[in-house]
Amino acid sequence: MELAVLALTNLFARKGVSVLFLGRRRVGTALVIAIELTACRGQSVPQGAGGVIDDLGRTVVLSGPAERIVSLSPAITELLFAIGAGDRVVARTEWDKYPPQVADIPSVGDALGPSVERIAAHRPDLVAMYAASSNAQAIDRLEAVGIPSVNIRLDSLASVARAARVLGRLTGLTASADSLAAVFQATLDSARRAAPREGGLRVVILASDNPPIVIGGGSFLSEFLQLAGAQNVFADIAAPSAPVALETIAVRDPDLFLNFTFQEPAFAARPEWQTIAAVRERRFAVVGGSFFEYPSPRAFDAIRELRDALAGVMR
Repeated sequence: MELAVLALTNLFARKGVSVLFLGRRRVGTALVIAIELTACRGQSVPQGAGGVIDDLGRTVVLSGPAERIVSLSPAITELLFAIGAGDRVVARTEWDKYPPQVADIPSVGDALGPSVERIAAHRPDLVAMYAASSNAQAIDRLEAVGIPSVNIRLDSLASVARAARVLGRLTGLTASADSLAAVFQATLDSARRAAPREGGLRVVILASDNPPIVIGGGSFLSEFLQLAGAQNVFADIAAPSAPVALETIAVRDPDLFLNFTFQEPAFAARPEWQTIAAVRERRFAVVGGSFFEYPSPRAFDAIRELRDALAGVMR
């Protein structure tokens, strides 16, 4: 369908909806119970012009609660289900894995450089996507056909609570979203207070081995390690990930490597990696599951699994 036709269809279908620019993966049982029992409300989400301010600094204004949502982020999809808006997700990406019900939701393909035509075919009143400058063109094209979008950055554990509140306001599910956010934040604060300030196993997480790219302190995975009582050997790197020399890994002499596949990593057999004791001695902790792919309400399940895996390697 031509974009001009889509524009007319969507603008008439959602008269009064506007987006104003101001600038530029199982939920843990204990967490679920706590959410159901609490009615507390957390910090408010910044409001502007009657809407919410997303993580690109844009104000998103809807004429009413979003009822048909296309989610272009697995993390956002999971949060929508967690706050009770799962039945409003009419399309998602091929990357979505959790909750299992997403398998029954149509896919619009890749989350990056999404097809506006495929999105518009689902007649959404909101598109939720990851806040990235690379989505600028998609944002503009969605606006051109009268489809509002919200851009949310889920990179850290702290971002889970804020994202939940933003989605709660856009869906009209403020109470459940605020309850989830408040319980998640309280659990996170408690976990941070209980985590050791120093010591623990010294761990390397590789994003790639050829060339070596390590996970830095700017990643939620580094937070997972710290809350599991371990240290990220490269926590001093502020970015989520960065390339490093193999010699640098050897000099930092990690206790073990964290692996997300249930098989020995390929680099373990390569001669140049034998300079690292943890590789020679096959000290690899293995974890898996979609809750290691992005920050989510299941983060504390991931941290418990990580703690058990680290303890198992060094027994």
